[in-house]
Amino acid sequence: MLYYLFDYLEKQYQVPGASLFGFISFRAAIAVLLSLILATVYGKKIILFLQRKQIGESIRELGLEGQEKKAGTPTMGGLIIIMSTLIPVVLFADILNIYVILLIVTIIWMGIIGFIDDYIKIFKKDKKGLKGRFKILGQVVLGLIVGATLYFHPEVTMRERNKTIITEQYTIEEVKGEDIKSTMTTVPFFKNNEFDYGDLISWAGDGAKEYVWLIFIPMIILIVTAVSNGANLTDGIDGLAAGTSAIIVLTLGIFAWVSDNIFFSDYLDIMYISGTGELVVFIAAFAGALVGFLWYNAFPAQVFMGDTGSLAIGGVIAVIAIIVRKEILIPILCGIFFAEIISVMVQVGYFKYTKRMVGVGKRIFLMAPLHHHYQKKGYHESKIVTRFWIVGIMLAIITIVTLKVR
Repeated sequence: MLYYLFDYLEKQYQVPGASLFGFISFRAAIAVLLSLILATVYGKKIILFLQRKQIGESIRELGLEGQEKKAGTPTMGGLIIIMSTLIPVVLFADILNIYVILLIVTIIWMGIIGFIDDYIKIFKKDKKGLKGRFKILGQVVLGLIVGATLYFHPEVTMRERNKTIITEQYTIEEVKGEDIKSTMTTVPFFKNNEFDYGDLISWAGDGAKEYVWLIFIPMIILIVTAVSNGANLTDGIDGLAAGTSAIIVLTLGIFAWVSDNIFFSDYLDIMYISGTGELVVFIAAFAGALVGFLWYNAFPAQVFMGDTGSLAIGGVIAVIAIIVRKEILIPILCGIFFAEIISVMVQVGYFKYTKRMVGVGKRIFLMAPLHHHYQKKGYHESKIVTRFWIVGIMLAIITIVTLKVR
């Protein structure tokens, strides 16, 4: 809102300083500051409200040292993250930008699903929460909305590469690329690193690419579902999900910024996607909210984010990666999420397989998800979280390096 106000003041009255709001860097800076203040100052008020309403975590018996002490810790702290993100975004971002709209829808939609899950656990005294099929349905609907919007919306375009041609007079001319609808994405570590989802259906004939949405949209649904569940599984010990997610979104912020900068996108030889620069304001607010939430969520946690926060975080990360066409980098950038979800799949699969084959279920890890395995080995929560953050930073650096390593 302030973005439009100061834009009007600048154009109509040339108010000194109003032009600052035209710079994404300035709006991102004040967005991150405001989100940090909201998360740390008003976050405390939300925690006290949750305590008064006795909205506390019911801890499962996992046989982990110190786990019982966490019983009753306020949950639904994801409300702090969502509030501290949305207020700066509404104030300082271009909320008519289609990508910003998608992210606002994502954080609210996934926040509602997580809130319902937490509500059932706390007030209905059902530790299982919202049934898994309804969670998946909510993720699928969001993926459908995101996929359909990115495929059909006229404002979602990317710039063709400039073409060098030889004229009839044997002179060399460079033709600037046009903004086109495209289902291309980035494949890391390859020189010609663009892959078109349409190639998966090209075998069906020349007109087949008109139906590429039949592949593109299901892929978006799969990515949104996988990443949001990965973030949900990572939220198991104090500060792990929030800190890891902050590293991931800041990295995606770099990709969003260079993708909307004609000079950097040309220099780095990456896709120019007009409008993604506005994501930087959302990402700054989101990262500030996550870091501010850590003020209370770091060990020993005064509040848990609950599914209200973890599902929203995963959804936002997935959608940002898809928008900037870096979804194939998710297994690297979101390597912590990936490891957590794979550890659960392997653990459950191996247990069922050995029980069927030899009559006794066996386990590969002491406990899944992976962070609980290290807890069982005797590592303190703080050490596990810090080491996971270090790994997350390394993965983020590798992801950024893919901009040039081909």
